[in-house]
Amino acid sequence: MTDFDTPISRRGTGSLKWDRRADLDPFWVADMDFTSPPEVITAICERVDHGVFGYASPHPSLVETLQGYLENRIGYSAPVEEIVHLGGLVPALSLAVRAFGKPGESVLTCTPIYPPFLGIHNDASMKLQTVEHVETDGRWTFDWDALEAKVTPQTKLFVLSNPQNPMGRVFTKDEIIQLATFCEKHDLILLSDEIHCDLILDEKKTPHFSALNLPDPVRDRTITLLAPSKTYNIAGLGYAFAVIPNDSIRRRFSAARGHTLPEINCIAYYAAEAAYKHGEPWRQDLLAYLRTNRDLLTSTLREKLPAAVVPDIEATYLAWIDCTELSNETPIQTLEKAGLFLSDGAFFGKSRCVRLNFGTQTARLEKALETLVTALNRS
Repeated sequence: MTDFDTPISRRGTGSLKWDRRADLDPFWVADMDFTSPPEVITAICERVDHGVFGYASPHPSLVETLQGYLENRIGYSAPVEEIVHLGGLVPALSLAVRAFGKPGESVLTCTPIYPPFLGIHNDASMKLQTVEHVETDGRWTFDWDALEAKVTPQTKLFVLSNPQNPMGRVFTKDEIIQLATFCEKHDLILLSDEIHCDLILDEKKTPHFSALNLPDPVRDRTITLLAPSKTYNIAGLGYAFAVIPNDSIRRRFSAARGHTLPEINCIAYYAAEAAYKHGEPWRQDLLAYLRTNRDLLTSTLREKLPAAVVPDIEATYLAWIDCTELSNETPIQTLEKAGLFLSDGAFFGKSRCVRLNFGTQTARLEKALETLVTALNRS
């Protein structure tokens, strides 16, 4: 079993997570406090030992590895031309709205949602339309009536997070098909961010249904975004890829790149290949560890802070904590005073909520939960 328990010092390493607020204990931005799989580290070291770091292009074995990953994990056979290599997933979101939207037109999404979803419309001088997720039978899902009421002829894209960040939902096959049908009805591009799809905590209970698994007519209007970064803790290397079945959509997407995106890091290609080719045993160990942390978090908060609402976390290492029913109107400030740095729910489109990253050592998480419960119970 992989050792995830040993703490790793990250202060003073230029870590966004640990050095932005060095006075606080960080549980905010979505990177984990674990070393990457040893095979990834070996691949990086071997590439560094070569000693030449010129402009790079995706090498054949990387492309073959991506195709194998898509076939084995998602069940989709991707021709080489459908794969678009990118220097990060957030730039790809921006690229998509610039490709398919014009000033004054709109982007539609559901909240709470990963913060960049709420800002990418600005890159194309578009408008943002949002609809809140609703709770049905104890699970958060889409408000179909509200979506129908919100969409207009000026709406051009729907931006999806699946698995959902920050709520940890894994949307079902029926939900994704219904969403794709909605997009087809209203002539929307479905932009599906699936970066967390390898972090599903019980794949038998809640299997991932990708936009790539949609039937041909509706899949033809999709852009699926994927990356090894969150799963294998290599976000700092800046590599992602899109799979775009429709040739016309793919050409428009690529043409919008212009000169705004940097060259892809030559080391990132090799790290991605090693992650997908050799990282599966490590990933399974990681999922087991994250399940333990997830169970610790949910049981602790539901027992000791019952007024706070924590949804069932089906995926990711991120916990969405709704503090609306607490008397505290500024939970994020209260937690900062207690020494904890969490993500403020306001940036996700919902105030009086916080997001906690539990991709860390269990002992450290346990201590943080004690501090959190004490701080919010006192307020």
